[in-house]
Amino acid sequence: MDLRPVETYRDKILANCKKIILGKDEVILHVLECFLCGGHILLEDIPGTGKTMLLRAFAKSTGLQFRRIQFTPDLLPSDLTGINFYNMKTQEFEFRPGPLFAQVILADEINRATPRTQASMLEAMEEKQITIDGTTYPMMTPFMVMATQNPLESFGTFALPEAQTDRFFMRLKMGWMDREQEAAVIARKPASVLVSELGCVVSEEETKQVQEIIRSVAVSEEIVSYMMDLITESRNGKYGMYGVSARGGIALYSASQAHAALNGRSYVIPEDVRDTAVPVLAHRIGGSSMSMEESEKKVRQILDAVRVPTEEL
Repeated sequence: MDLRPVETYRDKILANCKKIILGKDEVILHVLECFLCGGHILLEDIPGTGKTMLLRAFAKSTGLQFRRIQFTPDLLPSDLTGINFYNMKTQEFEFRPGPLFAQVILADEINRATPRTQASMLEAMEEKQITIDGTTYPMMTPFMVMATQNPLESFGTFALPEAQTDRFFMRLKMGWMDREQEAAVIARKPASVLVSELGCVVSEEETKQVQEIIRSVAVSEEIVSYMMDLITESRNGKYGMYGVSARGGIALYSASQAHAALNGRSYVIPEDVRDTAVPVLAHRIGGSSMSMEESEKKVRQILDAVRVPTEEL
């Protein structure tokens, strides 16, 4: 298998995003893995760490049709999906699509919208379609929701229900930059100006080619068994109210393939599973009552509890 297209694709995306986001290569690569697997990202961190700028930079790098939606308590489902309005000239109802009809959606502060509005995104995220007044409209492809939320504030926010949280392929956090990186950010031009100057560095054809290569990455029976051991361990009640869903297992499988390909391998090894387990599984085991740090700690405990199949491989 020729992995050179994957490596070239990775390097172009990473180099472009690093013009805006410093010292967060691992986070950028996780976003790329999610995108290539057709999943959605939940980026959770305190204000001012560059969440929105990262997602805007990534969207500009891919060159796909982009929409940014600021979620607020008064946002209605129809504000996202669109409406059927009555055209007085034609005397007929016409469909006016909402901002969800794009390829990359930045859902900024998604937990500030009401549960009804949050639920309006479920069909689009899972089935890549929207049903309005009995008519189903297919979404554009590729389609990716990149959502942000602030874990500190609870006033004026609505916690995402487990059904919607599970639809996010990964949950990530930015964290602080080191002293030198932050000093460079402070002294440079505003991030909004830098983002506006970014250009597209990959084509849709390149994206499709890389996605096909990733789906061809080999996963041995021993690796699949290792994934199932992790999932089964998460369901024994010691780590939280919920175990990892079947959707979570599928996400772990796909993320491991993408991680292997981006690291120059045509086959998955246990380290690929372990490197993607925390962002893929942590938000699926604890529910909204468990903090991000606590749920990530639980996944690491699961990883420590399950034997790695090194000998068989």
